[in-house]
Amino acid sequence: MTPEFAVSARELRRNFGAFTAVDGISFDVRHGEIFGFLGANGAGKTTAIRMLCGLLPPTSGSATVAGYDIGRQVHQVKGAIGYMSQRFSLYDDISVGENIEFYGGVYGLSRAAIAAKSKSLLADLGLSDQRHLLTKSLPLGWKQRLALGTALLHEPSIIFLDEPTGGVDPISRRRFWRIIYELAEKGTTVFVTTHYMDEAEYCNRISIMHQGAIVALGSPTALKQEYGLGTVQDVFVHLITGTTDR
Repeated sequence: MTPEFAVSARELRRNFGAFTAVDGISFDVRHGEIFGFLGANGAGKTTAIRMLCGLLPPTSGSATVAGYDIGRQVHQVKGAIGYMSQRFSLYDDISVGENIEFYGGVYGLSRAAIAAKSKSLLADLGLSDQRHLLTKSLPLGWKQRLALGTALLHEPSIIFLDEPTGGVDPISRRRFWRIIYELAEKGTTVFVTTHYMDEAEYCNRISIMHQGAIVALGSPTALKQEYGLGTVQDVFVHLITGTTDR
C-alpha cells in the first residue's frame, strides 16, 4: 500500500550537546514533488536530511520516508532512497564506468542490470563519451551528474540531494535542474537542499529554515504573494533579517 506522503516529519529534533541543530520541524512531501529545503549555511538543512536518510538518529520526534520509520526501519529507508551528499563522494582514481559498476554492486544489482542501467544512465546524463575517463579528470559539474547517476542506479522512489550544485557553473546548474525535472515527471520524489535562491523558484514547494526551525512553507508563488515580494530571495531576506533585499 502506497503511503499518503513520500516523506512525513513530526516535531523532528536533533541536539548536539547543548546545541539544537534541528528544532522540532514538521512537514509533508507529496509523491513526485520537487521539495526544496532553503537556508543559509548552518540553518540545519544537512542535519535534517541526514536524519531522513537514516544516517543520523533524531533526538526526538518522528518521520517516515517511503512509508518506513526512520527510527525503527533504517535499513528499509536506505533501500528505498537515493542520496547525493553535499561533498563529492565517488572515487576519483577509477573511471566513470567503474564508479557506476562499483555502486551498482553496493546496491546489489546483477552484472546484467548494471550493464543495462549504466548505458542508459550515461546517455541520460550526457556522459556516454566519458565512460572510460578517470573520474578526477571531469569538470565539477560532470562529477555532480555522475554522483546523481550512481544515486539513481537502483531506481529509488525518493532522491535526496544535499546542495547538489554547490560550486557548479551556471550552465551545469541549469542542466542539472533539467535532469531533476525529468525525474519528477517520471514520478520520482526529489528532496533538495540549497542556499541558491534562484533554484528555489524551480521547486513545487519550499521550506525556509532558520536556526534549525522552519519559518515558512509553501510554493514559491504562494510565499511571494503572502509577503508581497517579487522573488524568493526577497522573501528569504525578509524572514531572516526583517528587511528586504532591494
